[in-house]
Amino acid sequence: MEKILNLISARVAAAFEQAGFDPAYGRVTVSNRPDLCEYQCNGAMPAAKVYHKAPIQIANDVAARLADDAAFSEVQAAMPGFLNLRLSPAFLSAYLEQTRTAPRFGVAPDPRAGAVVIDYGGPNVAKPLHIGHLRSAIIGESIKRIQRFFGNTVTGDVHLGDWGLQMGLIIAELRERQPDLCYFDESFTGEYPAEAPFTISDLEQIYPAASAKSKSDEDFARKAHDATFELQQGRPGYRALWKHIMAVSVADLKKNYDKLGVSFESWLGESDAQPYIPPMLERMERMGILEQSEGARVIRVQEDTDTKELPPCIIMKSDGATLYATTDLATIWQREQSWQPDKILYVVDKRQSLHFEQVFRAARKAELIKPEAELRHIGFGTMNGKDGKPFKTRAGGVMRLETLIGEITDFVRAKVEENNLVTGDDVAETTAKIAMAALKYGDLMNAPTKDYVFDLDRFAAFEGNTGPYILYTIVRIKSILARYGAWEDLPIAEPETAEAKDLMLALTRLPDALELAYRDCAPNTVCAYIYELAGYANKFYHETRILTEEDRQKQKGYISLIALTKRVLETCIDLLGFEAPEKM
Repeated sequence: MEKILNLISARVAAAFEQAGFDPAYGRVTVSNRPDLCEYQCNGAMPAAKVYHKAPIQIANDVAARLADDAAFSEVQAAMPGFLNLRLSPAFLSAYLEQTRTAPRFGVAPDPRAGAVVIDYGGPNVAKPLHIGHLRSAIIGESIKRIQRFFGNTVTGDVHLGDWGLQMGLIIAELRERQPDLCYFDESFTGEYPAEAPFTISDLEQIYPAASAKSKSDEDFARKAHDATFELQQGRPGYRALWKHIMAVSVADLKKNYDKLGVSFESWLGESDAQPYIPPMLERMERMGILEQSEGARVIRVQEDTDTKELPPCIIMKSDGATLYATTDLATIWQREQSWQPDKILYVVDKRQSLHFEQVFRAARKAELIKPEAELRHIGFGTMNGKDGKPFKTRAGGVMRLETLIGEITDFVRAKVEENNLVTGDDVAETTAKIAMAALKYGDLMNAPTKDYVFDLDRFAAFEGNTGPYILYTIVRIKSILARYGAWEDLPIAEPETAEAKDLMLALTRLPDALELAYRDCAPNTVCAYIYELAGYANKFYHETRILTEEDRQKQKGYISLIALTKRVLETCIDLLGFEAPEKM
């Protein structure tokens, strides 16, 4: 389905051509002066320089040819050469009727849609999720949904931190606490227990204790390094412990991601990329792209066109140890062989931009991914407290994500109960949905790269640019439709009021908003759009008698308009990763 701006521009372009001018000057935009017109064309000004005519004369010539066009109710030429346009009610309603009945509201899928991998989440096992994991999860989930909406086959990969020294630290600490466990007996030949010798609560205490001990106890630090090495070399008891750590941690991670409404199709981690590292290094050696630099093995990624120096990508340290870059490169190769992605999107802290620039260039040089595939880092800023510093607990520590969700839910529940929004069994479900809307919208309304201040009072408000305000608009429409009755097949009618027309014009802007969000991987564009749409919907509601309208044909038109608005809003909040309750 063609976008309305393209349809209008085609008509204006044809009028320019009929008047003897290049049709390219007929591009139409949404008016920046809605008090004067709905759309405008400024092509007469640049055309004047080419055709040596006054801009207003060109605008008048074009306006004369549009005077009888059924798409417009008003066409005016204004000094110095603007074309001001208003759509006819019949044209607008016919367009929105197409929108109402078209799949996906007529938003065209990406003709180049393909396989997409989104790397978001990135938690370390054996540690609880904290607020540092929030933005990656929320932004990544929304981008995944938007990518799917445009026809891509998307794999969300959590990319677990499940390898390296942290595993050795846990094993070494566990050995000191429970030395008699069979996992530490090198002569043990039986089957290892199916049940882990620890819980997630134990791990959450063991890891920080081991980490702190390693900083002050050289002997323990050496034991942790040795345990890491033996694990990676395949020592059976340590591998069995590692599997227990993974099972216990992943179950807890899934529980907390579920609370956040975030899911992953792939639960692979750094460990899954390890088998790819040796053949990848051999490949790099054969290609001659690995160089020695102060004992380390590196790939030079500086290009002649760079204006700033870009350090080499270190692949292997002088002691033979690999780094995050090595694992990330092996992961790219793994993904290429498993999924053949057309795009890999990394939703990771923007402070990692240099790392990803080096890795992406090294991956290209090593030909680890097909040359036409896109590698893209979507860097995000930090969530700060009101003091402008990274958000902390009242005690000054890093807040667990579970705690943050609990605090928001409790805060919203108090408001729900205080205002008697719902009662009985509906309280818990309604509270959870409002809390998620407050949290996610409060984050996503900001451009991903921007830092923002976490303000619970503002995010959970039922008025203003907030998630609860959007939900309240949807629930209000649901209530009207429920009282009206059967509304699903009512066609869009011509607007009867200025408020109805404004709402209809806002609905036509859906494709542009979603395409921009898709192109830029920017869910904030969707937030901006639905806030605008909700504003027009509420103004229409306040200024229009809907359920008390005596003219049944008028009433049907009103109902079909708010029903389409509800469907659009629900689709958009689903792309953002939350949903509306039935009552509020």
